[in-house]
Amino acid sequence: MNRIRLWRRQLRHLYDGRRPASRWFNYGLLALDLVALVFIIVTSFLERNSFIRALDIVFGLAFLIEFVARFAAARRPLKEALRFTTLTDIVAIGSLLAAVSGEGAGFLRSLRTLRMLHTFRVLKHLRNDSQFFMRHEEVIVAVANLSIFVFVMTGIVYETQHYSNPNIGNYVDALYFTVTALTTTGFGDITLSGSLGRLTTVVIMIFGVTLFLNLARVLFSPVKVRFACPDCGLQRHDRDAVHCKACGRLLNIPDEGLG
Repeated sequence: MNRIRLWRRQLRHLYDGRRPASRWFNYGLLALDLVALVFIIVTSFLERNSFIRALDIVFGLAFLIEFVARFAAARRPLKEALRFTTLTDIVAIGSLLAAVSGEGAGFLRSLRTLRMLHTFRVLKHLRNDSQFFMRHEEVIVAVANLSIFVFVMTGIVYETQHYSNPNIGNYVDALYFTVTALTTTGFGDITLSGSLGRLTTVVIMIFGVTLFLNLARVLFSPVKVRFACPDCGLQRHDRDAVHCKACGRLLNIPDEGLG
């Protein structure tokens, strides 16, 4: 019993600790998710064979091990089990281990990548370790949100339509439709059939346009720097700010050498 508690404590330190080992462990998990996402997208254009199925199983086992370790490290396993991302992990792991034809539901792993980008400990590590990320955090996160939304909705369109809709013959067709719906271009050469298809189109347009406009806002708004005001706690300030806009406190923002 003591060994189990010690093992769980060590895992908790890896997931939530502040030591370098925890930092690189979380970076490793993020890298694994990104590699898996690239693998899922690339293999969606290839014919299924024994080598790809073997890689499906390898990724599935890696995700299963991490899934079990995360539950072991959780202080509240029941709360962890009720998360939406837990359900997507279960579906993705099952699809990869089953080595089903096509992408299966493996594209849902990208939802977990989005969660990791918003995890405080990962963002904190990135801010401390990368000046580039610190200067462009809002742009990077906005691009990641939009990109992952496109890939997730493309996967949903493909999985729900390619068996019954002759216009969705492959992943490229699904990606093409998702982008045209998101940008409200709507050429009309590809449409989704049935009530589910129409609802999917509505979701793509509403949420996709919102994410796209958020990216545009971040790109064209003045660049902000992250520095907590000692008095009011305001986090974002103009690069050349001398006083806090919220409370007027004199600021001493470190110069990062930006021209």
